[in-house]
Amino acid sequence: MKPLLIFIVILCFFACKKVEESTTNNKNYTEVEIEYASGFEIHKYSGFTKVIVNSPWQNAKKDLVYVLVEEDGKIPQNVTYDAKIQLPIESLVTTSTTHIPSLITLDKLDKLVGFPNLDFISSKEARKYIKQGKIKELGKNEVLNTEILLSVKPDVVFSFAIEGQNKTLKQIQKSGIPIIYNGDWLENDALGKAEWIKFFGAFLGKLELSIQAFNNVKEDYISLKKIAGSAEENPSVISGAMHQDRWYLPYGTSWNGQFFEDANANYIYKNTKGKGSVAYSFERVLEDAKNAEFWISPGQFTSYSQLLESNIHYQEFKAFSERNIYTMARTTGETGGVLFYELGPNRPDLILKDLIKIFHPKLLQNKEFTFFKPLSLE
Repeated sequence: MKPLLIFIVILCFFACKKVEESTTNNKNYTEVEIEYASGFEIHKYSGFTKVIVNSPWQNAKKDLVYVLVEEDGKIPQNVTYDAKIQLPIESLVTTSTTHIPSLITLDKLDKLVGFPNLDFISSKEARKYIKQGKIKELGKNEVLNTEILLSVKPDVVFSFAIEGQNKTLKQIQKSGIPIIYNGDWLENDALGKAEWIKFFGAFLGKLELSIQAFNNVKEDYISLKKIAGSAEENPSVISGAMHQDRWYLPYGTSWNGQFFEDANANYIYKNTKGKGSVAYSFERVLEDAKNAEFWISPGQFTSYSQLLESNIHYQEFKAFSERNIYTMARTTGETGGVLFYELGPNRPDLILKDLIKIFHPKLLQNKEFTFFKPLSLE
């Protein structure tokens, strides 16, 4: 009797487990393929789409779930979410210039009704709308002018948060306007940042177009990387500049560091690991990188004279003496916004093309620079 009882218990255990696994694996949605980005997911259900942001800000403790409801769609009672957005979105506010290129590519720039710090926007398409008064100035990103924002009546606000503690955004959310947090800036992979166009594609009813746009960028990037790999030389490169008493430069595993590797250049600090920037003393960088052949993105400096005025010892670097310093700070919009910060995250292929032209000038002779220019000789 006892062996029989044990057998029945074991049988029931496996039967229950089988049902549980079947239920878990029985997806009733289609998952949009996300190849490089790690910060979001898109699940398409019948009548609605669920967008999950896994990393809305640094050290976030929970995902954010947005449910996008189609015109006649219904959300089942058992579906939980942080915000519900009724489609189509007819008007929106965004707070980062990196979002502007996605709106342009998806032909939805006309939906943008407000933005903070309008002078930061570089694209000619957006500048045209600004001049026509179609995009309102919303003040500073840290402290949005809520009165003006509420007056333009956006359906949604696309924003970002460093730590999820923006009081102004919480106030706007309380007024009934959904806040959509975009975490593209947290991606380390060059194509991962660019893939966030699919995020906007889901919200703006242009998912297929966003997938095609990303695929075009991906194919160009991979092709350029192969071209760079064919170069026999592997020139050494340094980046960054002094700020106060520290030299800030990208980690080897950072977004910027990846471009140097993919452009077939020997970044002096390629073995450093981390996100964003690492800070060293001037003396250490001089010792490590004095003979680097190229110097890319020397902070805000746009001329050799500015560098010398800041620190006369910059002239001890080989890249300085041989005039091999390149900056993206000289390529700006009509009101001074730096194009690189706006368009670069969306178009890593254009960044890679520029760097290949710098490091291996014979490979892309028929291509023009998009972002980078030599430091001014004045």
